[in-house]
Amino acid sequence: MEFLSTLIIAVLITSLTIPLLQRLALRYSLVDIPNERKVHSKPIARVGGVAMALGAFVPLIYWQRGDRFLQAYLLSALVLVAFGLADDLLDISPAWKFLGQSAAAAIIIGLGGVQVLTLGSLLPEGIALPPWGLIVLTLVAIVGVTNAINLSDGLDGLAGGISLLGIAFIGFLAWQEGDLIIGLIAVALCGAIFGFLRYNTFPASIFMGDTGSQLLGFSAIALALSLTQGNTPLSPAVPLLILGFPVLDTLSVMTGRIIRGRSPFSADKSHFHHSLLALGLHQTESVLVIYVIQVTLIVAAYLLRFYSDWLLLGGYLFFSATVLTIFAVTRRCEWEPKRTRPVWKWKLYLRFVRDRTSTIKYLYRGLYLLYPAMLVAIFAISGPASGAVALSAVGAVVLMALVHHFLPERFKSLLHGIVYLMVPYGVYLSERWIAGQPPVVATGYNLLFGLLALLNILVSKLTRRKEGFKSTPLDFLIFFLAVAPLLPVASAPDLWLGLVAAKVIILYYSWEVLMAEMRGAYTQVVCGIVTSMAALVLWWL
Repeated sequence: MEFLSTLIIAVLITSLTIPLLQRLALRYSLVDIPNERKVHSKPIARVGGVAMALGAFVPLIYWQRGDRFLQAYLLSALVLVAFGLADDLLDISPAWKFLGQSAAAAIIIGLGGVQVLTLGSLLPEGIALPPWGLIVLTLVAIVGVTNAINLSDGLDGLAGGISLLGIAFIGFLAWQEGDLIIGLIAVALCGAIFGFLRYNTFPASIFMGDTGSQLLGFSAIALALSLTQGNTPLSPAVPLLILGFPVLDTLSVMTGRIIRGRSPFSADKSHFHHSLLALGLHQTESVLVIYVIQVTLIVAAYLLRFYSDWLLLGGYLFFSATVLTIFAVTRRCEWEPKRTRPVWKWKLYLRFVRDRTSTIKYLYRGLYLLYPAMLVAIFAISGPASGAVALSAVGAVVLMALVHHFLPERFKSLLHGIVYLMVPYGVYLSERWIAGQPPVVATGYNLLFGLLALLNILVSKLTRRKEGFKSTPLDFLIFFLAVAPLLPVASAPDLWLGLVAAKVIILYYSWEVLMAEMRGAYTQVVCGIVTSMAALVLWWL
């Protein structure tokens, strides 16, 4: 339950802190101003990194219990966040940024023991780097990746998305290897990123700033090195695949600037995401392309994690050469996707269905009825609850009644928080009960979640709303994170974990769609929540 509670706390703190920080940023002009290098057209608050740091640090501080590595990570990350915040507020020079990154790297190396100890079979037998050389190599790797993620933060959801994929994979490997501390840090960071991306997907209402991008880059490389160095069967070249795309982007951009006689740290529009935009892709399309590339690298890292270091290095070099060649050829040929391509029949049919208001009305009604029914079913089979949980359920119902009567304008936010807290707990317990039932029961239960997911997709695609929750590239991220443990290579515990994650995500996303569509008509959902709470109390009694 430490992992689950850490994830929930990180998501809640981040998502609830962002609106407050956003208002403060707009009041005191702590915003990112548009210019010729940037793709947004209006000032955007850039304090999302502070919210992510709070979301990740709070549960980690609670669970740290004297672990040396976790203490070193928190101290080094706090130093980096302080320098990142100073840059977001005061626009400090690159020299000061480098000083902050180096200080954070020195802390995690000296106190946390993070260090490149071996290059595996990449060096000839009998040849080893001296200790000071390994320390320098570690410092360069940490500072380099920190800057790589920082520089990749150019489109809505881009840096957060690729970091979420990489850190989630590191956490998954840590869980498989039995490294609970690295797994706990990864879970906290994933929760913080997930809470942030809700506001950062296109069109973004908040940016992470240097505070967030440097924290994510630093965390990813520190955790990856700690996990793959030392007594482990994992190849030391695995981090190269996990973080290879932003590293390739940064190296190619800096090399190009040097060739053109410019400073490698000067700003321009030569990053991969800028090239995708120049090819005619929209922001969401460009981000999705990079997500797919990142997923490809992560899948390769998983499949090759125990193989030869030279095989991983060779695969990465081949990937790098392929990506650079494709971009070079498309630029030289001035290739651009045709935006006037014919409309496919399925799109015409989708448009026809969307125009028929009765269709969306029936689909929404099905989602509106099925969702609370699923909540009740989950808690009806969850099993006995502790006294603290039962009292919390009673308190939640009382709080709902008081807020609805005295502060009705806050009722929607309260429902949102209650659902986000209760869903993971209910799914976790109900899944344990389902695991012991006959296959036909488990299949039927899973099909209900499949139906809920289908209604979620259809309603979000066919809605005629202009605002509110809609499908974004984040859907691809969540889909991959949910189904990854369900792949044939997964073990039985991985499969169970994947089912829990997938069902929690389905319920979360269905709730977001409902919140956008209900327009204040909460009666059915409130009945489902109250009945679910009653089920918890009855189990306790």
